[in-house]
Amino acid sequence: MRKPIIAANWKMNKGPRDTEDFLNTFSGKLGKLTAEADIVVAPPFVSLTAAVAALSSNSAVAIAAQNVSEQDNGAFTGEISTMMLKELYVRYVIIGHSERRTLYGETNAIINAKVKKSLEAQLKPIFCIGETLEEREGGKLEAVLRSQITEGLAGIEEKEMKGIVVAYEPVWAIGTGVVATVEQAQDAHAFVRSVIADLYTQELADKIRIQYGGSMKADNAGELLAQPDIDGGLVGGASLEPQSFLDLINAAVK
Repeated sequence: MRKPIIAANWKMNKGPRDTEDFLNTFSGKLGKLTAEADIVVAPPFVSLTAAVAALSSNSAVAIAAQNVSEQDNGAFTGEISTMMLKELYVRYVIIGHSERRTLYGETNAIINAKVKKSLEAQLKPIFCIGETLEEREGGKLEAVLRSQITEGLAGIEEKEMKGIVVAYEPVWAIGTGVVATVEQAQDAHAFVRSVIADLYTQELADKIRIQYGGSMKADNAGELLAQPDIDGGLVGGASLEPQSFLDLINAAVK
């Protein structure tokens, strides 16, 4: 039985003050939900310290970074290394989000280097994959996903895979309010799991958690997570208010 993992990706929202206010409210209302699902919050870099401080009494909520450098240190202006994140008690890092791929030109090779660097530092990658609407309508869904998985995980050993969460995010459903149908989401997740089985073993593939990331909200989370291959959510807009995120988690674990 795979434990659901619900992660809030705040993107470029919430400075330190807003982060502290959110988490003080949110963590006080979680109750037994942390026993039902792994809960992760990914604030912007400048708010990571505030998040860690606000959650100092609730270690059941994990902190993630939204990105990381594939370099250790040096003349890389604006970049953040794995060791810097480790000092802040960050446990997860989002890698390969579609916005990093499309807006900032991150390739499968760059993403692969970031996954490897994160695993070396014992950070848990949330490894994002997904197709554009043009690719889906062009019949390239499976080819795109297979390429992203195969190239993004190149050189990752089976024992290292156990520390990775995969997030399938159809690019056309991110921040648009459009959600893949339950059937579309399940079919894509099942295909992702089959590719992992091809690359490694079916036993490993059955243990890997695969999140759905694409306009997940309280009113669709339960139905999505009821599918056999959907193990959680990488949540954007619905995670920006404490109550809406709590409602989503409650719906997901029913």
